[in-house]
Amino acid sequence: MKYRELGRTGWSVSEVSFGAWAIGGSWGPVDDQESMRALHRAIDLGVNFIDTADVYGNGRSERLIGQLLRERPERIYVATKAGRGAEPHTEANYTAGKLRAFVERSLRNLGTEAIDLLQLHCPPNSVYYNPDVFASLERLAEEGKIRYYGVSVETVEQGLKAMDYPNLQSVQIIFNMFRQRPAELFLREAARRKVGVLARVPLASGLLTGRLSRETAFPRNDHRNFNRDGKYFDRGETFAGVDLEAGLEAVEQLRAIVPAGCTLAQFALRWILMFDGVTCAIPGAKRASQVEENVAASELPPLSDAQMERVREIYELWVKPQVHWRW
Repeated sequence: MKYRELGRTGWSVSEVSFGAWAIGGSWGPVDDQESMRALHRAIDLGVNFIDTADVYGNGRSERLIGQLLRERPERIYVATKAGRGAEPHTEANYTAGKLRAFVERSLRNLGTEAIDLLQLHCPPNSVYYNPDVFASLERLAEEGKIRYYGVSVETVEQGLKAMDYPNLQSVQIIFNMFRQRPAELFLREAARRKVGVLARVPLASGLLTGRLSRETAFPRNDHRNFNRDGKYFDRGETFAGVDLEAGLEAVEQLRAIVPAGCTLAQFALRWILMFDGVTCAIPGAKRASQVEENVAASELPPLSDAQMERVREIYELWVKPQVHWRW
């Protein structure tokens, strides 16, 4: 495993880390014992950074990670998120009192005295223009409830605006072979400001594993079944906003450039790691075998210029018209 510096925290975090949405829910059936095996396997393989949220399984994901922290002696950095649990999810509910309540609940779930990295969870756009919200995060940091804070965003513009707050340490943004816009300006600006970048949805909700087909049936409680049109949350969270049919066509084109001995998922993760502005990719995993496949991407050699160019061409042809300017 290789490590990269996260913002100005002084932390070196695994460049392939662990996204814990799937072990909480919304990805079909999940078994807590299997999830714990996946978490332990990640630590065994050098992962030291886990990303979760209070709404993943209504605290289920956080509680599993809290169990892991009690069972492992290694220093494990945990990032969680707050705000999406507000009803309704509006700027008016991003108050100091409600943010504090979310933080207190996450501390209980995790069983820790302080949250390593608290991220606002894809808040409404107007929140990024409200300094009072970020002042509330400053107070929580001063009190020792959180060590650092960041944001999880839907759009490049939100990420750029968030970096105007001087103590912001990280931006979590969708970045993968099917969502390439952050590479145009955002990653360079984050590097200039020494803000960490967490690449979320790195496998486009499984599209970039190459294991989905037109015949794939998703369980009723899987967001790839119920949120393709953005009915429940931003459409960009599901398949990175790409129409499934077009995504499958693009995947077929990508298969031709995946080197021998490498899976498409590993190739997709290695593509993300080619960008110096990225701190880490956070692929999800529900099983230890998925963790092993994901982590192996850190040991792959760099992609060639020809491979990078071909990925760009496939994106331009099959994906860019659908997603580029929306997010």
